[in-house]
Amino acid sequence: MNQNALHKIGYGLYVVTSSKDDKINGQIANTVFQITSKPPTLAVSINKENYTHEFIKQSRSFVVNVLDRDSEMVFIGRFGFKCGRDIDKFDGIKYRLSPSGNPILEETSVAYLEIRVEKEVDMGTHTVFIGEIVDGDIMSDGEPMTYAYYHQVKKGKAPKAAPTYIEE
Repeated sequence: MNQNALHKIGYGLYVVTSSKDDKINGQIANTVFQITSKPPTLAVSINKENYTHEFIKQSRSFVVNVLDRDSEMVFIGRFGFKCGRDIDKFDGIKYRLSPSGNPILEETSVAYLEIRVEKEVDMGTHTVFIGEIVDGDIMSDGEPMTYAYYHQVKKGKAPKAAPTYIEE
């Protein structure tokens, strides 16, 4: 099988955020998708080794921040290639907390959706968290960033923990 065929599937680029105790964290994700409209449900795939995975498991909620196409690569790198165990990813970033305590990005998002986790599906290296959308709003009239745009225009790479990573 030519695994590069998987790169032809359309994706967006998101920052998935969550809270645990008095801490917040977030990470880049591209596997976010709506499942139903009534009730509105959404799923996200998160690598079990990622710090954000711990936060979602404990808090049972998360926010999907839909990235603006004009988001800087430095910003994407902070959330995609750095670990929240080592740095405060939100240092210098404008955000507010949702009623559930999850970060909503205020400058780099075109929209956000907050999800209350109802189910988990164990997929080996990843967990698919499925839940009801309990809040959401439009943040700007910017264009959402697609994963294709990230790769083709911004020349971004997939980290090894990403579900779409293919070893070269």
